[in-house]
Amino acid sequence: MARLSRIAPELPVANLQGSIDYYQQKLGFQLVSELPSRDYAILERDEVAIHLFRDSDHSHSPVGIHIFTPDLEALHDELVQRGAHLSQGILRKPWGNRDFRVNDSSGNEIKFTEPLSPDESAE
Repeated sequence: MARLSRIAPELPVANLQGSIDYYQQKLGFQLVSELPSRDYAILERDEVAIHLFRDSDHSHSPVGIHIFTPDLEALHDELVQRGAHLSQGILRKPWGNRDFRVNDSSGNEIKFTEPLSPDESAE
């Protein structure tokens, strides 16, 4: 069977430059590419890529994505210190994972998720 190796979600944003600034300054992503038309940008942090596209007429619904990390507390503390807009602090979900959530100014929700450890999944 063919193997999947990476995902790069596209998120609609009303203000591309403002969103680029937010993802860089508040979430720690780096801008790696922006189209000359200034309506599409790619940001990365570690092995995670997020593609942003300008949706100034709001023709697309905001989306939610999960980004998994084994360092949930450290990431939470970093993003709080950076001034990210948390919509939820760290919580354990009914399915066992823990996560916290941030929203960008276009209503997209990024869920930073810590998967169950093997010990917890056996319970």
